[in-house]
Amino acid sequence: MQIYLVGGAVRDQLLARPIKDKDFVVVGATVAEMLDAGFQQVGADFPVFLHPSSHEEYALARTERKEGLGYKGFSVHASPDVSLKEDLQRRDLTINAMAVEVTSLTDDTPINGDVIDYYGGMADIDSKTLHHVSDAFSEDPLRVLRTARFYSRYYDLGFVIADETLTLMRQLVDSGELAHLSAERIWQESSRATMQLSPQVYWQQLFEIGALTEYFAPLHEAWTNTQIRETVQTALYFAGQMKLNLSQRWALLMSSLNSFLFTSEHTNET
Repeated sequence: MQIYLVGGAVRDQLLARPIKDKDFVVVGATVAEMLDAGFQQVGADFPVFLHPSSHEEYALARTERKEGLGYKGFSVHASPDVSLKEDLQRRDLTINAMAVEVTSLTDDTPINGDVIDYYGGMADIDSKTLHHVSDAFSEDPLRVLRTARFYSRYYDLGFVIADETLTLMRQLVDSGELAHLSAERIWQESSRATMQLSPQVYWQQLFEIGALTEYFAPLHEAWTNTQIRETVQTALYFAGQMKLNLSQRWALLMSSLNSFLFTSEHTNET
């Protein structure tokens, strides 16, 4: 059995950013072994467990295969024979597909601190690029929103989205797959993005690739007016700098609609 710290904690450590959550992947273990170790199983779709004291998430290494529509249209295979490399390959961005081996299930001290990086995450951190791990990126529509959210999160560091990743994002939008995302997941990603230091970047990116038309069509229509779009984006930028709360930021975003209605009525009157 090998245990690895994965994903955001590794990424943010390399970026010298605060680590908010720790997630772990367990290779070579069974459900029974995790339960015998005192872990609590959660999640119906694949084996994820909560540590008995820290309550941090430990997931068995797994692979996924696309079988249906939307982000839930996957079959999951989790077993002791799934390797770390296979598990990391299913992740969205290279900067989220790195790992550090730790001592045991009960001790998350790194064994040597070496970063396991099969897919070029460290190089993409150095070049400040958000790049997909594989073409499997285009199987999950949620990754459009996640990539835009990471863009808003690391925009102040100078990160950009790779051209080829943007191409896959646009293809997902054009495919109609975003229609299969639940309102709950849309809100979860969008609210987290809106609370970033550069919230305007998330909404601007979705606007540019046409991703607002599915769930935020009135906002997309309002932002076709360049003056309204630039005014609201500037307001969102300052909301991030001033650390306004979510309600305040959302109100600024929704002011786009009032501005659009006022502009439309004024145009019709003249």
